[in-house]
Amino acid sequence: MFIDETGVRLLPAIVSTYAPKGQTPILRNPLSRDHWSVIGAVTPAGKLYFQRYPHAIKGQQVVRFLNHLLRHLPGKLLVIWDGLPAHRGQRVKDFLIQGGAQRLHLERLPSYAPDLNPMEAIWQYLKRVELRNVCCYDLAELGDEWCKATARLRHQRDVIAGCLRLPGFDVDL
Repeated sequence: MFIDETGVRLLPAIVSTYAPKGQTPILRNPLSRDHWSVIGAVTPAGKLYFQRYPHAIKGQQVVRFLNHLLRHLPGKLLVIWDGLPAHRGQRVKDFLIQGGAQRLHLERLPSYAPDLNPMEAIWQYLKRVELRNVCCYDLAELGDEWCKATARLRHQRDVIAGCLRLPGFDVDL
């Protein structure tokens, strides 16, 4: 499976839209740097897993997410992720020493190769399609919109398959 992190801000992802001629649509949104930090995984079978936090993702959150995956997925797991410092941190090393390595094998993607991680395409789809032009006034509303967007995406198998095919994987969902 592939794992990656992203930030989802209150500021909307503004994309072009249709409007009656001469009536430019206006989005009203509070200017804020508030955001959710999200960690997510996609399996070759197209299953999606997410956890979100109101702060930056560090080693503790990475370990919590790995435990979440181990609870929900049977057997041994191959995790492919980038070089985020939290992935290489002491908390993750301690987790592996304390038994996590029995079922997890971790592999790191090459540096500066986001095009090899299908989660990058998942993030782009969620932000640029599902949450396009969505204005939220606080983190609670943004969290609700994020949950709705991920629920919609889980039912779009062709989109998930397309994200998995982008790096060159042969999948048939």
